[in-house]
Amino acid sequence: MDQIILASKGGEMSSTEVAFDVPSFINSRRTGVTQYGIVVLCGLVMFLDGFDTQAISYMAPSIAREWELSRELLGPIFSSALTGLMVGYLLVSPLSDRFGHRKLVVISTFAFALLTIATVFATNVTELIALRFVTGIALGSVVPSAIALTTEFSPARLRATFVLAIYCGFSLGFVAAGAVAAWAIPEYGWRSMLWIGGAAPMLIAILALMFLPESMDFLIRTKAKPDAVWRVVRRVDGALPVEGPTQFVTEVAERRGAVGSLFSSGRAAGTLVIWIVFVLNLAEFYALQSWLPSMLTNVGHSLNTVALATTMTTVGGIVAAFAIGPAMDRIGPHGSLATVYLAGVLFVLSFGYSIDKPGWIMIVAAFCAGFCVSGGQKSVIALAAIYYPTAIRSTGVGWALGIGRLGGIGGPLLIGALLASHLSPQHILYVAAIPMLLAGLLILLLGHWYGRDAAKGEG
Repeated sequence: MDQIILASKGGEMSSTEVAFDVPSFINSRRTGVTQYGIVVLCGLVMFLDGFDTQAISYMAPSIAREWELSRELLGPIFSSALTGLMVGYLLVSPLSDRFGHRKLVVISTFAFALLTIATVFATNVTELIALRFVTGIALGSVVPSAIALTTEFSPARLRATFVLAIYCGFSLGFVAAGAVAAWAIPEYGWRSMLWIGGAAPMLIAILALMFLPESMDFLIRTKAKPDAVWRVVRRVDGALPVEGPTQFVTEVAERRGAVGSLFSSGRAAGTLVIWIVFVLNLAEFYALQSWLPSMLTNVGHSLNTVALATTMTTVGGIVAAFAIGPAMDRIGPHGSLATVYLAGVLFVLSFGYSIDKPGWIMIVAAFCAGFCVSGGQKSVIALAAIYYPTAIRSTGVGWALGIGRLGGIGGPLLIGALLASHLSPQHILYVAAIPMLLAGLLILLLGHWYGRDAAKGEG
């Protein structure tokens, strides 16, 4: 593995002094309180993403009634934050590799909190859309940094497990938004969701400022004082001596934080495959989240059954994280994820077959489909975090998420067009199995390339 070395200012590395290898240190130590704390804090950041994404859906009917809006005007309100997320993923998240993951997590979370609170005072649709857009930018800039920081402090044997664990926060945020909205909106109005959605990230930003360590890789690359690097190292293992080395080793990058680095050193084909899989998976995920309640209602299921089945697709993704993450770490990321997608073909087809069957059969099928669709979404993020080297990880994950949002936008539109052409919900779900098949085959192809390149590197 290529490496760079940080030496103390004013001196060169002596022939007798051994540089402290940071990646090897992380991989050789037992996971400690600091690392679990990073997982919790970054998981809470993902929770805010899910909460904010779903909360606007519950707020929209009350906003429409108060401001006397037509249904057509709700579309731009829904999409404004999602568009902002894309901008944050693509344009702001690469700054994390340049200025530090911790800084971007703290600053962006504070910004997200303040902008959410500012939205309370919006008086018209234009103001609301503008504020939702810039709020989305702040949230889109923090998520890749949180994933990159979690990945860096995770030992290789637990890397995918921890990334999937924090992304469970997104699904839990979806669920929490519904629970909070059911209590808060009837009692205190739709603005109460914004007060709650602003206070929570403010608290998390303060906790991140107090407890979140800076990336050791970033400190080494920016030639920070060795004492600053050693303080972070000792947070991982407090048993180490107070006085540390003056030289540290980390991975080397060709162009730190540059989008062009995603296509250098033989990564171009892999980057394109990852982007396509993100598009396919997010198209599938958001299409089901958007249209499943309507499709299940149209085939005659009760409201309670519809709500339970829709929830089960999310719960399935949460359960999947506890199985797929360890499998990716122990068996291998490509084979494990490809298996999930290819199994998803069968489960989505089964879901389509059972959509007009008795409720309990359909609900079980919804859980299994969600296991692969929502679980696959979390897992491909872990794959991206593993695929890119430390120095460009935030950029790589951010751009994959940003490009993937194209699928999140296009998927619901495609399902709407299929429904408009009078295709039955059952046949629409049959069609929905195709993206899972393509994603599975592409991941197998990526695994073949990765294994071939690894074998060459060892030869």
